[in-house]
Amino acid sequence: MAATIQVEIVSAEEEIYSGEAEMVVASAELGEVGIAPGHTPMITRIRPGEVRVKSPSDAEDLAIYVSGGILEVQPHMVTILSDTAVRAEDLDEAAAQKAQAEAEAALAGSTAGEIDYAAVQMQLAEASAQLQLIKKLRK
Repeated sequence: MAATIQVEIVSAEEEIYSGEAEMVVASAELGEVGIAPGHTPMITRIRPGEVRVKSPSDAEDLAIYVSGGILEVQPHMVTILSDTAVRAEDLDEAAAQKAQAEAEAALAGSTAGEIDYAAVQMQLAEASAQLQLIKKLRK
C-alpha cells in the first residue's frame, strides 16, 4: 500500500474534500507544487485554478477548482483554505463565460479611475481558470 497524507480542502461555505491522498498538486504563486507524504512543512498562497488530489482508492484524480487561497503543509496533513472551492464537475461553464466577458469588457472600455482594476483582473483570472479546467475535463 502506498503512503498517504490527510487532505482537507475547505471553502468559506463548506468542506469540499476530506480524505487520504497519495499526492496533491496545486498552482502556487511561483508555480505548480506537488505535495506527497513526507513533504517539508510550508505555507504558500495559491492562484485560482485546479487542485488535483490523487486518492489511493480512485484510478482517476479528483479535480477541484479553487479561487485562490492558502495551502498549508504539515508532516501528515495538507490543508487548502479558499474563498471558493468547487468540484470540477460542478462548474458552470455559462456563468464562467459570462464573468470572463464582463471582465474583459470592463478592462477594454474603462478609463482611468472608473473601475477597480485589481477586482476586475481577479474576476478575469478566476473565470479563465474555471474555463481552462472545464476544457481540460472534456478531453
